[in-house]
Amino acid sequence: MSTADDGFSVAGRVVVVTGASKGLGRAFATGLARAGARVVVSSRKQDGCEAVAAEITAAGGDALALAAHVGSWDELPTFVDAVVTHYGRIDGLVNNAGISPAFCSLVDMTEAYWDKVMSTNLKGPLRLSALVAPHLREAGGGSIVNVASIGGYRGHPRNAHYSASKAGLINLTQSMAAEWADWGIRVNSISPGPFRTTLVEGMERSTPGGIDAVAAASLQRRVADPAEAVGLVRFLLSDASSFVTGADHEISGGRVS
Repeated sequence: MSTADDGFSVAGRVVVVTGASKGLGRAFATGLARAGARVVVSSRKQDGCEAVAAEITAAGGDALALAAHVGSWDELPTFVDAVVTHYGRIDGLVNNAGISPAFCSLVDMTEAYWDKVMSTNLKGPLRLSALVAPHLREAGGGSIVNVASIGGYRGHPRNAHYSASKAGLINLTQSMAAEWADWGIRVNSISPGPFRTTLVEGMERSTPGGIDAVAAASLQRRVADPAEAVGLVRFLLSDASSFVTGADHEISGGRVS
């Protein structure tokens, strides 16, 4: 006989979601809140955070709007302290904030452009996770989910900065899992494929037919709604995934190549 929720419950848990004002991050924040989690809605702009937090609270959920720039090394300790002051603990972290920059050839790549991508997509998750990990340990353990990308599986022309940052995040996930296992902390990554985000919609405006081309690259021949990624993240944050750590989980509709 199984339990009522089979370990999938995240009710009452304090979960920080970065990049939560739009796209996948917004879906994670609102979806986890509907499942009973207390969600810290974070992105670079406070008004964007407040809009999503207001949506959550209007639906009966519990949310804290708290802006932070994950690429700012010195800003993040204050951010984590504010979360702990408000909720008294942290149980989970979803490192979703990231940038998908304009294409740039390797010969034209500037140091500033490369560093900007790495700062947000790789250094940010490293710094924030390292600050949150001691609080997860104090709470008896917890879970970190890093949002990578199928773009990190293979290099592509004019997109080395993005692909390298996501490949690095998948590798960093494994290092975090190994280093913090004794603290009761599990760390996994997810690698989304084509989802209908502002990035994909912008591509359609600049490149008519672009969404159809992206959809054709998956076995399901479609672009997914961000809400379709919530279940995987909820699973990784819950006790149902208690023996899952250091792994990357592709969510792409099945890549054709």
